[in-house]
Amino acid sequence: MSCICDVVLLLLCDSVPLKSISVQVRVQDHVATVSSTLQYVNEEECPLEALFVFPLPADAAVCHFSAKIGEQEIVAEVQDRESARDQYDDAVSSGQQAFLLEESAESPDVFRLSVGCLSAGQNAAVTIIYITELAVQADHSLRFCLPAVLNPRYTPAGSGAGIVSEISSGCGAVPYTLTLSVHVSSPKPISKLESNCSLDPLVFLQSDHTQATVNLSPGHMFDKDFELFVFYQDTHQPSAIVETGVTTAPPGSLMRDPVVMISLYPEFPEEVMSSLATRGEFVFVIDRSGSMGSMMHYGKGAKMRIESAKDTLLLLLKSLPMGCYFNIYGFGSHFESFFPKSVVYNQETMDQALKRVKEMKSDMGGTEILKPLKHIYSQRCHPDHPRQLLVFTDGEVGNTKEVLDLVKSHAHSHRCFSFGIGEGASAALITGMAREGSGHAQFITDTDRMQPKVMQSLRFALQPAVVNIFVDWTLPDGLTVETLSPPINVLFQGQRTLIYAQLKGESSGGSEGTVTVKYSLKDQPVTNQLHFCLKPTEETGLSIHRLAARTLIRSLEQEKRSGAADVEGIRNRMVELSVQAGVSSVHTAFIAVNKDSRQTVKGPLKRRRVLAYDSDEFDDMCYGVPQMGIRRGFACFKQSNDDVYGDIDIYDDGFDALAEAAPESQKDLLLQLVSLQKASGCWDLDATLADVFGKTEDELTNQKPAQVDGSVWATLLALIWLYGCKIEQQVEWQFVAMKAASWIGSQKVGDLSQCVCAGNVLLGCQVTKETLGI
Repeated sequence: MSCICDVVLLLLCDSVPLKSISVQVRVQDHVATVSSTLQYVNEEECPLEALFVFPLPADAAVCHFSAKIGEQEIVAEVQDRESARDQYDDAVSSGQQAFLLEESAESPDVFRLSVGCLSAGQNAAVTIIYITELAVQADHSLRFCLPAVLNPRYTPAGSGAGIVSEISSGCGAVPYTLTLSVHVSSPKPISKLESNCSLDPLVFLQSDHTQATVNLSPGHMFDKDFELFVFYQDTHQPSAIVETGVTTAPPGSLMRDPVVMISLYPEFPEEVMSSLATRGEFVFVIDRSGSMGSMMHYGKGAKMRIESAKDTLLLLLKSLPMGCYFNIYGFGSHFESFFPKSVVYNQETMDQALKRVKEMKSDMGGTEILKPLKHIYSQRCHPDHPRQLLVFTDGEVGNTKEVLDLVKSHAHSHRCFSFGIGEGASAALITGMAREGSGHAQFITDTDRMQPKVMQSLRFALQPAVVNIFVDWTLPDGLTVETLSPPINVLFQGQRTLIYAQLKGESSGGSEGTVTVKYSLKDQPVTNQLHFCLKPTEETGLSIHRLAARTLIRSLEQEKRSGAADVEGIRNRMVELSVQAGVSSVHTAFIAVNKDSRQTVKGPLKRRRVLAYDSDEFDDMCYGVPQMGIRRGFACFKQSNDDVYGDIDIYDDGFDALAEAAPESQKDLLLQLVSLQKASGCWDLDATLADVFGKTEDELTNQKPAQVDGSVWATLLALIWLYGCKIEQQVEWQFVAMKAASWIGSQKVGDLSQCVCAGNVLLGCQVTKETLGI
């Protein structure tokens, strides 16, 4: 049965020109160089133009693009974007083979590849090379992500969202294959490699474990991004890489001079970190668009994204300190808040919020995050309660750069912590919001539990803000430094900070430099320092220069968008940097033309769009789409027992109809316990608490020491159970436990040691009073 009326279906032909993708990844310490080769074959009887819109990491520096037809290889040049487009159109219209690679103007993690005038029966291998930094995770690993999922981005009617509006997706597997190999090398020994996908056995190439290789097992279905986690020994040691420049580059240019990449890991004084903030305004912004009804993953026991977000909100609300301020916003095509403005956190307001959380659904249409953010920023901040914004979204936004500019313009008044939920969340949006909002970004994909990552970010949000950050360089006589990275506006305990800088001049003989980061933390001056060797590191190619150029290009682009006076001058500087460094930018494109090829083309070329896998379960939406219609992309229609894929033109904005509920997963006893805690930190002694422990209320009451109040006994039992039975999930309940211990400490309790012993006997645990933090 067809579920939507008046929708034009454009059937895809059976022949898809992209046949395979082969990826080689070379990880050197904190940087990855990725080479992807896309194999195209035209199996039709006429010339084709193939279009492929695909994702890349948000901060990738694309530095090489080439095409090989038969034995002939054509290496692309970086040119001004308009000039490159004109050259491509001219070449294709005259029957020449041409290849064009462009970065989306709306979202820097989306690219479009145009393969023009591919003759009947012809093969073409297109190679794209990019460099990207690896982010440090909470478990000290470095995360490499090869994006394989590209979700359609919500584009409001009339917004003209360019390349992101061309994202096309299909139901089910894409018709091309992926092979992937990884080579890791580092001065530090490699402890292990982990992945969310199946890997062949790891092979160490050196006895000291400083080099290793691993391959992706065959059969990747493109239903999730490929994630690799690299564990080194001593990952959190500060480091510096100095890279020599190109002698043929213009004197004084970025590519001519040496460039240094500094990795710093600030260590805050213990006395500051021992007491987290008890004040703050916590604003939770929850994506309630239709796509949040998709599953977190496709395995057993998966929850819908919105349900996982609701569980996480419960944990967050229970973890907030008494007396802070909070509010919760839901957004889609419109937005709503639980309270007209942020309210004081107490038992009454917490109960009101939890009631509303239980009623939340993914029923608010498309993904328009700009309006709620503008409204939040228009609200006055509370004195002595720093604003902390926590944003949960699957990141399917078409106006990414507009959102990032808004966050940056209010960076002085808040910190922004962002969470990308599910496969295909826009890395540009998630990492960009955190970067511009002086916060921290997390991605929750595959079978990840959302709660541990969110609670880590809450710990960051409760850390005192670092202010007055100043970077000082000490270099030998004759050398000067020009910092290429934007000013540091955020530091967190244990999190890496990267600095790129250009070294100018000639050293008079010294071989060491020093970079010093000074800042204030709770009115205390703090200094972190790194001494580094000025001798260039071997075998880095030009990766550091290109990452530095990409960083500088991004800064210039933002300066241009922010209303700078010399817009044309900034654009010209971006184009010059892009061409000199050979890296992509929004104002340039890679263009390659095979001038030896020329064929007669009658009429317009047949155009074939290559599908990118979309993780949303489109077929679940085919049984009625009320009111809002379908967003742009490929949707699925049920006709008899067959799935028909169609290219949908937008009538309106977003999906609303998705699967109503996921199958009941096993009862989560931890969340059940947390849901029973009072805002003050205590628990009531009742049957619902006893049920969590697998006991009856009478068993709890009969074992209660005579001199102890029922709530104190209940709270002690909850703490003992957490430390005795759920210690592996401590990151999730750490603040719940801190509140509980603080509450017990405020009560007049006699012999606590005797109470803890009685509790251990009742629950079958062996937890000491000291462990409980009372």
